[in-house]
Amino acid sequence: MRGFAAILLLALACGLSGCAYRLGPSNGQGAGDRSVQIVPVANRTLEPRLGDATTSALRKELQREGTFRLANDEYSDLILTCEITKYYRDEVTFQSADVITARDYHVRMLAHVVARERISGKVVLQRDLTGNALMRVGEDLPSTERQTLPLLGADLARQVIAALADGTW
Repeated sequence: MRGFAAILLLALACGLSGCAYRLGPSNGQGAGDRSVQIVPVANRTLEPRLGDATTSALRKELQREGTFRLANDEYSDLILTCEITKYYRDEVTFQSADVITARDYHVRMLAHVVARERISGKVVLQRDLTGNALMRVGEDLPSTERQTLPLLGADLARQVIAALADGTW
């Protein structure tokens, strides 16, 4: 009798533990049911190549996340547009021997993101999101900043795709 109760208790615990976690998208859709076309990101800042890095990061994150399929044609379900409106570089730490020369920077970009259904034109996501990255300056600030752009784009892309996947549309 004791063995039967232990097995029953174990089966009950296993059955209840799976109730809180669901595999796949959190918005009720099946993985890959809908497709998204990502329009190249518009860069309204003076920082060169920021739009290209963000477009690439958005496409990679969409494929990695798995809720949607990436589409590059007129047959997609959603059209995702993103416009980078601000770029900030703030000093975080300074050289120990020189309090004027920055050693680390916090770089941020503000982007306006809109996703709309292709057929109806209904807006399913419209938000301002911020991408963040920490940059340690070496010998050359421009090349270090150029190497940080993909990290900044990837941070924004994670937020955009998560907001799109968690939508209730």
